[in-house]
Amino acid sequence: MTRPPSDTELAGLPAWLYPAGFWVAVVLLALGVLLPGYAFLGVVCVALVPVLAAVWVALGAWRRDRRLSVAALAALGGLAVVFVVKGFLPGG
Repeated sequence: MTRPPSDTELAGLPAWLYPAGFWVAVVLLALGVLLPGYAFLGVVCVALVPVLAAVWVALGAWRRDRRLSVAALAALGGLAVVFVVKGFLPGG
């Protein structure tokens, strides 16, 4: 028995959202090459794309797929732990 192809929108994240965030980040990084003062904005955007995707999935899929939402929240929690522990390290 074959399984039907999975639809990414059923997993919680619309198919257009992550590629759109990626291309916005690429444009901002290219702008950072031309205008070095804006390089930080491109780097922040690259870092925020997966975080915003996880927040979208955690909130949007809560009623349809609770396990997926819990996994997204666990990923965000792990990221928070990294930032907290980084604060305790010298030079962090």
